[in-house]
Amino acid sequence: MPEMMKAQIVKAPYQMEYMEVPVPEINDDEVLIKVKVCGICGSDTSIYTGKYAKDKLPLITGHEFWGVVEKAGKNARGVKPGDRVAVDICLTCGTCYFCRHGDGLLCESFTQLGTHTNGGFAEYVKAPWKNCYQLPDDMDDFTAAFVEPLTAVVHAAQRMNAPIASSVAVIGCGLGLLHAQAAKARGCAPVIVIGTDADEKRFEIAKEMGADFVINASQTDPVEEIMKITEGVGVDNVIEAVGNPRTYEQAFKMLRRGGKLEAFGICAEDASANLEPYEFVLGEKKVSGSCAGIGNNWAEAITLLRYGVIKPQKMFSMAVPLAELQQALEELKTNKDLIKVFVCPELTERKYF
Repeated sequence: MPEMMKAQIVKAPYQMEYMEVPVPEINDDEVLIKVKVCGICGSDTSIYTGKYAKDKLPLITGHEFWGVVEKAGKNARGVKPGDRVAVDICLTCGTCYFCRHGDGLLCESFTQLGTHTNGGFAEYVKAPWKNCYQLPDDMDDFTAAFVEPLTAVVHAAQRMNAPIASSVAVIGCGLGLLHAQAAKARGCAPVIVIGTDADEKRFEIAKEMGADFVINASQTDPVEEIMKITEGVGVDNVIEAVGNPRTYEQAFKMLRRGGKLEAFGICAEDASANLEPYEFVLGEKKVSGSCAGIGNNWAEAITLLRYGVIKPQKMFSMAVPLAELQQALEELKTNKDLIKVFVCPELTERKYF
């Protein structure tokens, strides 16, 4: 009889069951990880509500996890039982056209742990040993759970490649707060965070994390405000971190001539935005996209967190036991004061930060 573990299974949209399932069996190239902390991401809500990856259900979601290696396959190198590890959740074939050209995120058979295959909302998860990155012993449990989301921010920052002293506007107050802090750490100025009435509490956190200006788009036209701040020029760079056609249109309008839009927020597949083609030519505006972190972005994120270059602690809201995951997902939809909520399989009662 196989060993059993507790896990949260999304069986169908809005149907989640906390139940016992077999502990994953590993092959020679994998490790079994005892999950310590797994953050809740917006994509977890999208899978739970059936907006994303519905064809992958039933599924154990959760991709913002770290844990302790329980078992290691015989081919594992540099990782052993007892090690604290974060895991590159991106699984690629390594042989398709895109992988051969160093674009693993575009792999023809691209999958992610917790999104397309079982992830971290369970007591155990398995992963390729090559995807494991050692965590420093002095990194606290909840900061360690920010490695995965920070990898996506790092990848976007690298794609945007904003020069020192260039201006950056960030649309969105979720991961947008990390984008803003990363821009500040890069030497960008001014850094401007744009949100809505629902983000009132997050505006204060944005300032504490280094934003020079915050704009409430519910009360004023963000494009007009950007033009005031930049004396009519527009910003050098914009990061759209909401995933809404309207905010993409605003982002393009607030760019200066020659500026760059970094597309980060994911819209619905059938959504479209109106962008003026002449701006690409006469205005020499640029657009690039970034969807996740991969590979060495994990090592880079760990370094930034370890040395306090990025400090996400202001975003911590609460941690809940694994059994309360569904309840936490519902609370995140209604309580806008919650920013980052963690799930801990070993926790027996809620922890508030």
